[in-house]
Amino acid sequence: MSARLQAIGFWVAAAGLLVALALPLSSQAAAAFTSRTGLLVALVAAAAAFALASWRTPVSTVFGLVGTALGCAVTVMLLQDPAIAGYASWGYWLMVLAIWLGAILASTRLADLSAADQVTRWLRDLSIPLLFGVFLIYLWEVTVRGFGVSPVLMPAPTSTALRLAQSLPTLGEDFMQTFVRSVLAGYAIGCGTGFIVAVVAYRYDFLKRGLLPLGNFVSALPVVGIAPIMVMWFGFDWQSKAAVVAVMCFFPMLVNTLAGLAVAGPMERDLMRSYGARPLQTLLKLNLPAAMPFIFNALKINSTLALIGAIVAEFFGTPLRGIGFRISIEVARMSLDMVWAEIALAAVAGMAFYGIVALAERAVTSWHPSYRK
Repeated sequence: MSARLQAIGFWVAAAGLLVALALPLSSQAAAAFTSRTGLLVALVAAAAAFALASWRTPVSTVFGLVGTALGCAVTVMLLQDPAIAGYASWGYWLMVLAIWLGAILASTRLADLSAADQVTRWLRDLSIPLLFGVFLIYLWEVTVRGFGVSPVLMPAPTSTALRLAQSLPTLGEDFMQTFVRSVLAGYAIGCGTGFIVAVVAYRYDFLKRGLLPLGNFVSALPVVGIAPIMVMWFGFDWQSKAAVVAVMCFFPMLVNTLAGLAVAGPMERDLMRSYGARPLQTLLKLNLPAAMPFIFNALKINSTLALIGAIVAEFFGTPLRGIGFRISIEVARMSLDMVWAEIALAAVAGMAFYGIVALAERAVTSWHPSYRK
């Protein structure tokens, strides 16, 4: 987006906030907005910040972010008024639209900033998705509360956060049962055995020819079909969930590792033979390093599959704790705030797990062309 269009957009956002002052905020009763001095000052300050953000300087990005923050705070605070919450009118939604425009433009400015060093570049790259996620939560909050959506259908993020804070002991038990016991154990077993079988199958071609079609078949099996069988075999505790996770992780690791081991070309293999390298030395010095991007690709895929498999498996029987068990119970009770708290817990755990694997990949495969600047 050109700087001229960005400047025009910030002026439109500022004008939208000011015009909203003259429009009704509620469809039920006229909200006494002019009597709320603090909110009025904050909204005018947000409009002024958007106007200053139209400058073509790096400092203008800060004004855009400040204007967005002030506008978000005002619109959320207005929802404390029962005449507005559930009855928001054109004036209120014009504010939200202006803030949305300002947030988009401020994020664009932030993405366009040049970073002088690696730390600054890292902070910039981290702040953009973080701010984007926070703004999506803000839109969720004002939409649910502004339209008066029933908590049974969709609870507001503030209600979910409050329930999460009140249920930390329960969430801790569910996390230990699902993630620490089921996911990590099944992930280690499935990925470990898949890697070992892939190395052996690469050495013996008849195993590769027999296992790959079988892997395609098993990968197509739905987890809802595997989970009840594993519960019957291994019981209702975490062992059956770990078995489901192991089955789901085994074949992605097998297929990706076999593909990675075959990456080394005939020239590289001939060079190792000319050096008199034994098969084990060729595997350790040539095939495995070349296969590392494929192996980590399987590890990243399995980091999400493992959590999904464990949660779905808990729907078919678990000892009164676990993320999947809690979700199924709370849905039956129509307690959607607790359901979303469990979903948030699973999302954070899954993102952290994926991030750890991605950091390990970067450390091990820093030589790969995808990491070259």
